[in-house]
Amino acid sequence: MKKADGPAIEVEGLTKSYARAGGRHRPGRGRGDATPDDRVRALLPFDLTVSRGQIVGILGPDGAGKSTLLRILATLLVPDRGRGTVCGHDLVKGYRQVRRAIGYMPQRFSLYPDLSVLENMRFFAEIFGLSRAEFRSRMAELLAFNMLGPFLDRRAGALSGGMKQKLALSCILIHTPELLILDEPTTGVDPVSRAEFWEILRGLRDQGVPVLVTTPYMDEAQHCDRICLLHEGARLAEEAPERIVESFPYSLAVLRGGDPLMRQAELGTLEGVVRAVAFGDRLHLYTRDLPALTSRLAARGLEVTAGRPTLEDVFVEKMGAAPDA
Repeated sequence: MKKADGPAIEVEGLTKSYARAGGRHRPGRGRGDATPDDRVRALLPFDLTVSRGQIVGILGPDGAGKSTLLRILATLLVPDRGRGTVCGHDLVKGYRQVRRAIGYMPQRFSLYPDLSVLENMRFFAEIFGLSRAEFRSRMAELLAFNMLGPFLDRRAGALSGGMKQKLALSCILIHTPELLILDEPTTGVDPVSRAEFWEILRGLRDQGVPVLVTTPYMDEAQHCDRICLLHEGARLAEEAPERIVESFPYSLAVLRGGDPLMRQAELGTLEGVVRAVAFGDRLHLYTRDLPALTSRLAARGLEVTAGRPTLEDVFVEKMGAAPDA
């Protein structure tokens, strides 16, 4: 397959909304005549460019609009507004060409549990029209990195979660796509398998294959060349992960011990504290004057340490600054 010139993804102004669940149909109104109050905005005007040889991550909680964005880019949904190209093909008019050019892995990829690893891969090869010789050649390449060689005869339903994800990825790679679009591929996968999966994605990136991937895990941002923080359909920030962290506007004081939620209520209104956020067994205090805050806390018998902000801190801070937050 000849690769198109230019970015793998280049879209602007994409928007999408859905009918509000449980809403009552108003007499005299057609299904397409809903007012803005009848709709849930899943994606606000959204621009995105993904260059070849990049891993771009879309990070955000459930309901942020991540899956909606990917379904539009995979041509499974038509945007309400906006335009763009995927692999050089028009997102709407060229949907057939887009589908042939990409490898799309939704959150629940439908492997056939009663088929073996080999049979699943052969099935997808036949769907994409590979000849037997092409399938054998491609199989050898895929087995070199997916480590599924010893399990070719095992039924897909009997694989571990991590191995199922590797098999699913191999099935969408069987036709050598120009672009990978992956929707939360490591959700529910153990940490070791997550690390192995990302190693595979980095290897593909190094071969020039662009990857667009969504994840709810902030720690996975370190594997991406660029990330976009998404919240309620709106972009909060987009940049290299380390640059986003560097944009954090406050100093960070970390308090350990006690009940972080109780401490949050107690210290959130203390002079000098911009925001108090509980993370597990830690309480993060955002401040513009760390020495002064440290002294106030010491007067209360509390000891804090200076901390380095994480992407979670940045995300919380930017959500609080968002107009609709």
